[in-house]
Amino acid sequence: MRTRNATVPIWTAVGPDPTLSAVAGAGATFMTSEANGERMKHWTTYPLLEHPFKPEFVSRSGVTRLAQAAEAAGFDGIGFTDHPAPSHKWLTAGGHDALDPFVALTLVAAVTERMRLIPNIVVLPYRNPFVVAKAAATLDALSDGRFVLSVATGYLRSEYRSLGVDFDQRNVLFDEALAVLRGVWTEDEFAYQGTGFTASAVTANPKPAHIPIWIGGNSALTRRRVAAHGDGWNPFPAPPQLAQTSRTVPLEGLDDLGPMLEHLWRQVDEAGRDPSSIDVAFTTGHPGPADVGFDAGTHLETLDRMSAMGITWNSIGLPGDSLSHAIEVLERYGTEVIAQDGP
Repeated sequence: MRTRNATVPIWTAVGPDPTLSAVAGAGATFMTSEANGERMKHWTTYPLLEHPFKPEFVSRSGVTRLAQAAEAAGFDGIGFTDHPAPSHKWLTAGGHDALDPFVALTLVAAVTERMRLIPNIVVLPYRNPFVVAKAAATLDALSDGRFVLSVATGYLRSEYRSLGVDFDQRNVLFDEALAVLRGVWTEDEFAYQGTGFTASAVTANPKPAHIPIWIGGNSALTRRRVAAHGDGWNPFPAPPQLAQTSRTVPLEGLDDLGPMLEHLWRQVDEAGRDPSSIDVAFTTGHPGPADVGFDAGTHLETLDRMSAMGITWNSIGLPGDSLSHAIEVLERYGTEVIAQDGP
């Protein structure tokens, strides 16, 4: 096992460090602590990537085999996307089919023991927040506390219309939902006046001990939400064309992410919160284990840079051409990267 050689996050935000600049990039802000050696966590999203879908990916055996292979390879989490009502136009223009993330992750919970269950992502305004709160609390209880609720506002106007939700109200609905989730998970007789609903003296059990909420998106607003309410930030790589389509800020790699992280840590500090309570998920940006040009050594080096920047979760993509190929890739990354990476 390889020993990590960079200072690891994420207790105190400090200024540029010339010793670490070669690892994380010149001028970067670093998150340092007295206790080094935190292991980077690794996760992946279930590779239901195409339309029309391949039947083996939407079966009990397929989900079970891939989830168990990911856990055996050393992965710490697995995600499922959320598209309850995608338009045919979107699907045929490069979109993908999807399983319901709460249902799929319940199956994963039943056939694994250790991995975190992370929808990637739940579009929070799509559903009444009490429905989300109940589904999340139930899944967390049945998985012995392994659920992470990763949420975002989404970007598909057509899906909003199909679900009867006002796209232009998505930010208001999102913030209301965050308040409801935290409230109903911790209080009896919880009351809230929201947009289109009135809750009076709601008591919902079981109440989770603590479900981490990750907030997805690349905007400054997202980072302010993370600092105020979240347990993690889940930005996603978005070249300019994809960023325009998904109505987000362009983000092409770690160089772009650096200034965004500096902004996040400032917001966390201003909120009076401990930065060690905030997870950050991103990717190395290098060719993955299914790609030509994959190099495990380059991934390992970049994991050092990511750790120095305060990133705690590394995401890799899987091929969606066949279940056997996806499992082969999981095993390769587990052997060549995860098993070699350590504190």
